[in-house]
Amino acid sequence: MLAQDAAPTPFELPFPVLIAIMIALFYFIILRPQQTKDKQFRDMLGGLKEKDRVVTIGGIHGVVTNVQKDREEVTIRVDESTGTKIHVNKSAISKLVTDEGESEKT
Repeated sequence: MLAQDAAPTPFELPFPVLIAIMIALFYFIILRPQQTKDKQFRDMLGGLKEKDRVVTIGGIHGVVTNVQKDREEVTIRVDESTGTKIHVNKSAISKLVTDEGESEKT
Protein backbone atom coordinates (compact mmCIF):
# COMPACT_ATOMS: atom_id res chain seq x y z
CA MET A 1 0.00 0.00 0.00
CA LEU A 2 1.05 3.50 -0.72
CA ALA A 3 1.02 6.03 2.05
CA GLN A 4 -1.53 8.79 1.39
CA ASP A 5 -0.41 10.91 4.33
CA ALA A 6 1.32 13.78 2.57
CA ALA A 7 2.65 16.51 4.78
CA PRO A 8 0.75 19.82 4.34
CA THR A 9 2.69 22.53 2.57
CA PRO A 10 3.43 25.68 4.54
CA PHE A 11 1.42 27.82 2.07
CA GLU A 12 -1.96 26.17 2.55
CA LEU A 13 -4.39 28.66 4.04
CA PRO A 14 -7.90 28.10 5.35
CA PHE A 15 -10.73 29.02 2.98
CA PRO A 16 -12.00 32.05 4.98
CA VAL A 17 -8.50 33.55 4.94
CA LEU A 18 -8.31 33.14 1.16
CA ILE A 19 -11.70 34.84 0.76
CA ALA A 20 -10.57 37.73 2.99
CA ILE A 21 -7.40 38.14 0.91
CA MET A 22 -9.43 38.17 -2.33
CA ILE A 23 -11.83 40.80 -0.93
CA ALA A 24 -8.90 42.97 0.18
CA LEU A 25 -7.27 42.68 -3.25
CA PHE A 26 -10.58 43.55 -4.96
CA TYR A 27 -10.90 46.65 -2.78
CA PHE A 28 -7.36 47.92 -3.34
CA ILE A 29 -7.19 47.09 -7.06
CA ILE A 30 -10.69 48.11 -8.22
CA LEU A 31 -12.79 50.00 -5.68
CA ARG A 32 -10.29 52.38 -4.12
CA PRO A 33 -8.85 53.74 -7.40
CA GLN A 34 -12.39 54.26 -8.73
CA GLN A 35 -13.39 56.16 -5.58
CA THR A 36 -10.31 58.38 -5.97
CA LYS A 37 -11.14 59.05 -9.62
CA ASP A 38 -14.77 59.90 -8.74
CA LYS A 39 -13.63 62.32 -6.03
CA GLN A 40 -11.27 64.09 -8.45
CA PHE A 41 -14.11 64.38 -10.98
CA ARG A 42 -16.50 65.86 -8.37
CA ASP A 43 -13.79 68.32 -7.32
CA MET A 44 -13.28 69.32 -10.97
CA LEU A 45 -17.01 69.96 -11.42
CA GLY A 46 -17.15 71.90 -8.16
CA GLY A 47 -14.23 74.08 -9.23
CA LEU A 48 -15.56 75.10 -12.64
CA LYS A 49 -15.21 78.81 -13.28
CA GLU A 50 -15.53 81.28 -16.12
CA LYS A 51 -13.04 80.98 -18.99
CA ASP A 52 -12.39 77.28 -18.33
CA ARG A 53 -12.23 75.26 -21.53
CA VAL A 54 -14.38 72.13 -21.30
CA VAL A 55 -15.64 69.21 -23.34
CA THR A 56 -19.14 67.81 -22.78
CA ILE A 57 -20.06 64.13 -22.80
CA GLY A 58 -21.43 64.71 -26.29
CA GLY A 59 -18.05 65.95 -27.53
CA ILE A 60 -18.94 69.65 -27.70
CA HIS A 61 -15.95 71.89 -27.01
CA GLY A 62 -16.51 75.29 -25.47
CA VAL A 63 -15.57 77.92 -22.93
CA VAL A 64 -17.49 78.35 -19.67
CA THR A 65 -19.14 81.76 -19.49
CA ASN A 66 -21.37 81.30 -16.46
CA VAL A 67 -21.71 78.77 -13.62
CA GLN A 68 -25.00 78.66 -11.70
CA LYS A 69 -24.14 76.59 -8.66
CA ASP A 70 -27.64 76.70 -7.19
CA ARG A 71 -29.15 75.19 -10.37
CA GLU A 72 -26.17 72.96 -11.24
CA GLU A 73 -26.13 74.57 -14.69
CA VAL A 74 -23.24 75.81 -16.81
CA THR A 75 -23.37 78.16 -19.81
CA ILE A 76 -20.83 77.34 -22.50
CA ARG A 77 -19.84 79.50 -25.48
CA VAL A 78 -19.37 77.10 -28.38
CA ASP A 79 -18.73 79.52 -31.26
CA GLU A 80 -16.30 82.41 -30.94
CA SER A 81 -17.39 84.27 -34.07
CA THR A 82 -21.14 84.38 -33.37
CA GLY A 83 -21.01 84.01 -29.61
CA THR A 84 -23.37 81.01 -29.65
CA LYS A 85 -23.98 79.71 -26.13
CA ILE A 86 -25.62 76.59 -24.75
CA HIS A 87 -26.79 75.71 -21.26
CA VAL A 88 -25.88 72.27 -19.92
CA ASN A 89 -26.04 70.52 -16.58
CA LYS A 90 -22.77 70.24 -14.69
CA SER A 91 -23.08 66.47 -15.01
CA ALA A 92 -22.77 66.86 -18.82
CA ILE A 93 -19.19 68.17 -18.48
CA SER A 94 -16.79 65.39 -19.35
CA LYS A 95 -13.40 67.01 -18.93
CA LEU A 96 -11.53 70.22 -18.35
CA VAL A 97 -9.03 71.11 -21.09
CA THR A 98 -5.71 72.86 -20.45
CA ASP A 99 -3.91 75.26 -22.79
CA GLU A 100 -1.83 72.42 -24.23
CA GLY A 101 -5.02 70.81 -25.56
CA GLU A 102 -4.80 67.71 -23.40
CA SER A 103 -7.44 66.87 -20.85
CA GLU A 104 -6.55 67.90 -17.32
CA LYS A 105 -9.15 65.77 -15.56
CA THR A 106 -11.48 63.19 -16.99
